[in-house]
Amino acid sequence: MTTATDRATTARAATTSVTTADPVRRWVSARLRILLWLLLVMAVALGAVATATRSVLLRDVDHRINGLLVQEAAEFANFVAQGVDPSNGKKFSDPNPLLRVFLARQYADPDEELLGLVGRAGMGPASKAQEREARAYKPLADDSASLAAVFESPHATGTLNRPQGEVRWAKVEIDSGPGHESAAFVVAIHPKGEQDKANDIFLMLLAISGVALLMTTGVGWAVAGRILQPVRLVRTTAAQLTEQDLTRRIPVEGRDDIAALAETFNAMLDRLERAFAAQREFVDDAGHELRTPITIIRGHLELMGDDPVDREETVRIVMEELDRMSRIVEDLLLLAKAERPDFVSAEPVQLGELTADVFVKARALGEREWTLAGVADAEVHVDAQRITQAMVQLAQNAVQHTVPGQRVSIGSRSREDGIELYVADTGPGVQPQDAEVIFERFRRGTARRGARATGAGLGLAIVKAIAEGHGGRVELRPTEGGGATFVLALQREATL
Repeated sequence: MTTATDRATTARAATTSVTTADPVRRWVSARLRILLWLLLVMAVALGAVATATRSVLLRDVDHRINGLLVQEAAEFANFVAQGVDPSNGKKFSDPNPLLRVFLARQYADPDEELLGLVGRAGMGPASKAQEREARAYKPLADDSASLAAVFESPHATGTLNRPQGEVRWAKVEIDSGPGHESAAFVVAIHPKGEQDKANDIFLMLLAISGVALLMTTGVGWAVAGRILQPVRLVRTTAAQLTEQDLTRRIPVEGRDDIAALAETFNAMLDRLERAFAAQREFVDDAGHELRTPITIIRGHLELMGDDPVDREETVRIVMEELDRMSRIVEDLLLLAKAERPDFVSAEPVQLGELTADVFVKARALGEREWTLAGVADAEVHVDAQRITQAMVQLAQNAVQHTVPGQRVSIGSRSREDGIELYVADTGPGVQPQDAEVIFERFRRGTARRGARATGAGLGLAIVKAIAEGHGGRVELRPTEGGGATFVLALQREATL
């Protein structure tokens, strides 16, 4: 059987487990996450730029090579069609002199070879345009197997993949005529040099990107720390807050989102400080109000003797004080319920009928000159029971501050921005120093009348809660000729 001690031990163990696990889940700070995301985005962007640059450079190399192959082939074809042999001034009939004359007039680029092939596959070149020093590749002219592959190929262009590197070629076959061996003109380009340049640029961009990432890491770490400093202050301040010390605030600098966060947090602390102060004041006042009847009851019970008359009087006083305590508790519960969203259940109500009902109920509160001052003809969206409760409380307050024969008026009226329900009396009115505090809990005005001042100072606080529950307010206004007028003012949004 599980005991209370076992359950408490289990609860402490669970709490300890959660507390121990929390730091594990929070080991990555916001500063580090921001920096990592920034570096990731920058790395992807810089890598994409470097890769795109390499692709563009390699594409340009391909375009240049293809253009050179087409250009050289076209020049040779034009020479075949229009060229003449300088030895006799006639068109070439033998491919050997044709190739030699053409190649002698050409200048090959460092990565380009111009070759003349005469004879069957595997035969060497008839001539080369120019010898090169320290070539970065093995010339195609020195590779008989590759020459044979080009010579035998049925295609006019192609690519050779040799161990020494890629070779792109174009071939123009020569119509040698009877008695002459087959011949061809070949343009061969070695793209490795240009490709290596593109790769070198790619690597250089990667190196620059790496340096940029390192610089971004340092700058980003410092900037993120500066930006998040108010957030850390929020966390530190929140950790240092207690019910006894809510005075700490975060210094606000700048006008950015972080400054707005600090301002919002400070405003929240202001509200919390006011709420805790009001709560402490409420508890102190409630304790004071409840302590008085308890003291009275205890004193009378301690002094109660055996005399039946004395006992009857003591029981009467005790019951009155208990009734007063019961009213205080009920009022406190009502004020606590005012914080709930279901405190007010609004529905369409005829304002004239509501005013008349309040007037009929209020007349039973005391012998006064009751007057129905005015009735507004409008349909409103309110909680009829709560409004009646507030108006009756105002009428009761008027009775406590007047004497028999004085006038108390009840009415309602329409305004441009809403409606008003009011209770006006011709009593002594409210002192200026009391006007700001009479709507607070457990606060009473100074102009009260002896035995009738038996309330706990919660009536007008309840009226205020009901008015605010309807999105309105309660106001204190002077009565013409002397007295006080309490008005429930509801905004037009509360009316239909």
